[in-house]
Amino acid sequence: MFRFDNRFIYVILAIMVVSNLAVMTQSQMLGILLTLPGVIIAITFHEFAHAYAAYKLGDDTAKMQGRLNLNPLSHIDPIGIILLIFVHFGWGKPVQINPRNFDRKYTMEKGEAIVSLAGPVMNFVLAIVFTIAYCAIVKFAPVTFKLSQLGVVVLTMIQATMIVNIGLGVFNLIPIPPLDGSKIFRTILPYNAKAWLDANEKWFYLGFLIIWITGLAGYIISPVIEVIGNGMLWIIGKLFGLM
Repeated sequence: MFRFDNRFIYVILAIMVVSNLAVMTQSQMLGILLTLPGVIIAITFHEFAHAYAAYKLGDDTAKMQGRLNLNPLSHIDPIGIILLIFVHFGWGKPVQINPRNFDRKYTMEKGEAIVSLAGPVMNFVLAIVFTIAYCAIVKFAPVTFKLSQLGVVVLTMIQATMIVNIGLGVFNLIPIPPLDGSKIFRTILPYNAKAWLDANEKWFYLGFLIIWITGLAGYIISPVIEVIGNGMLWIIGKLFGLM
């Protein structure tokens, strides 16, 4: 059976990073700096949500490993965040759980699905919070602030945080291993289908990498991100009387 060599995958991703850096303009570099806080917030809260959901279901594995907090250092994976910034594909430190520790309100499989869903849900909640903050500043902040360099930077960073959180939420709901969506989706599958998915998980991982590296994933999820982002902005903007 074909086995993946993680070093080979890292080499490919490193080439992607270098390639992006080679053609990056100063404005694009500035955009990355303004996006970085949003990336850190999105990953930190996403992984914390996984840990918190598992803890509430009775599993203290993540708590024992120091993951039940909002310290970015507990959740950021250096390679994952670099890739997320430069090639828009990355990850945080996976939260380890032990489904056998879950209480008996749900089956282990449903408990895993709840834990998996908690991350994307947290990202969508954050997107809503930052959309409210954006609309509040646009509505109530003095014009001098909004037109100032500081005001433009603040609004740009808030917008970036909105987009990053929507993107991370949508991305993780794709029902392909190893993403959160696969664990959510498998709860509705028959036993034979689950066994087949488990046996072919690495092939799905390879297919996922190919789709992302070739840019096909962007074509798939970018329209969804745009629709959700514009929808949030329109609804909340309407509540603030901006639309």
